[in-house]
Amino acid sequence: MTPSPAPRAVLLLQDGTAFYGRPAGKIGTTLGEICFNTGMTGYQEIFTDPSYFGQIMVMTNVHIGNYGIKLSEVESDHIKISGLVTRDFTVAYSRQVADMDIQAYLEKEELVGITGVDTRALVRHIRSKGAMNAVISSETTDLEVLAQRLADAPSMEGLELASRVSTTEPYFLGEPDAPVKVAVLDYGVKKSILANLTDRGCYLKVFPSTTDFQAIAEWQPDAFFLSNGPGDPAAMDYALDQAKAILADGRPVFGICLGHQVLARALGVKTYKMHHGHRGINHPVLNLDTGLSEITSQNHGFGVDPESIKEHSDAVMATHVNLNDGTVEGLKALHYNAFSVQYHPEASPGPHDSRYLFDQFLERIYQTKPAESAVS
Repeated sequence: MTPSPAPRAVLLLQDGTAFYGRPAGKIGTTLGEICFNTGMTGYQEIFTDPSYFGQIMVMTNVHIGNYGIKLSEVESDHIKISGLVTRDFTVAYSRQVADMDIQAYLEKEELVGITGVDTRALVRHIRSKGAMNAVISSETTDLEVLAQRLADAPSMEGLELASRVSTTEPYFLGEPDAPVKVAVLDYGVKKSILANLTDRGCYLKVFPSTTDFQAIAEWQPDAFFLSNGPGDPAAMDYALDQAKAILADGRPVFGICLGHQVLARALGVKTYKMHHGHRGINHPVLNLDTGLSEITSQNHGFGVDPESIKEHSDAVMATHVNLNDGTVEGLKALHYNAFSVQYHPEASPGPHDSRYLFDQFLERIYQTKPAESAVS
């Protein structure tokens, strides 16, 4: 009896390049912008990071799944990537405290993936050709059919995605009698960012991304936080209006990742689509204020234009730069109480070098907070 052939899956890039492998997770077809993450750990946090919404994730670490899945180790309630590409998909796991294996998790979350791919060759291709849309299918390997699916997929540039991953209703975190109230604009916020704020004594009200400033101000927060999230900041007119109103309000503002880009645009600075972005947990950044370097966690496909910062040097200045390519990694407003970073100081996953930024945010709050202010 002739054995049946092993099931096949295919990854087709927008430029026509195809990689073949085996199905991982749910059997099906999925599309998204392809990107890669160089981190050697933290795959579950990466899968559930809302900033990755709409993207097919290539993991450069060879073994994915080897320490299993622990359901409490998530950055949002569900997987947010649109597809997964790995070299070795490891179902057997080492941690006794894990709740399930990675195949069971992907099936539970209905995520389509492909394994057995030469991810080194794939990443070299993306680094050379740039970010582009891609499709994974374990239903068909007909490239003409899949190419047609790809032709109908929108580009990430110009795409507004934050409202699709934001909370739909406001919610609270922390202790109501905490000394500090922070209004969080949820463009796709990670749970570990919120934990870094509540751990420092903040009471948070997390608002949907499109909330009008007046509705936010009615809560009378001591400060504002602009979160990370997916998509093109240039397509977020509502966020631009919010950020301008927040700046004019005068209370402290801190932005991370997409929030950094939104803040930059509110200060008149342009953003742009990067060639292939920064995603990993070992990116070196120079703090221009202290002269010290930090190893940082990063996940962004858009950036703040350094030439535009120079053009608006009367209003904004860069505070951090990437030591690999010189891109802008942080800024502060010169006439408002606002600062931001492009990278992820919450570091989940990643090193904790940059968590001091949350402390600096609290310092700004206490410097401006009226002594008699009470939590209501």
